[in-house]
Amino acid sequence: MNWLLVACGGAIGASLRYGAGFLISKPLSLFPWATWSINILGCFLAGIFFAFTLRYPILQQETRLFFMVGILGGFTTFSSFGLETFQLIRQGHFPIALAYTVSSVIVGVVFLAIGFYIVQMILSTK
Repeated sequence: MNWLLVACGGAIGASLRYGAGFLISKPLSLFPWATWSINILGCFLAGIFFAFTLRYPILQQETRLFFMVGILGGFTTFSSFGLETFQLIRQGHFPIALAYTVSSVIVGVVFLAIGFYIVQMILSTK
């Protein structure tokens, strides 16, 4: 059953990622905005979900597998991030590759924290 939850969630997440890539794409830019934006949004959603799991431990089981491992695992694009960074380096665009790497990690963690604390504040008022 757990494998099915992850697989179904992954199919949903991958489909959402594919669609979002088209909507966000900036073809005239070297910086991979679509992958960057999807990773940041995925981190934000992970922070929100993590906050809910602390308030509602029931979410730490099957729901976590479906949403975090499946949907967000399929939606976020760390392998695409690695490939795009490597391609930028191979093409001699080292400053862009460095900016992409550093900003993805730092902004991703910041947005995860923002999502987490927003939900913590909302839940603490109930």
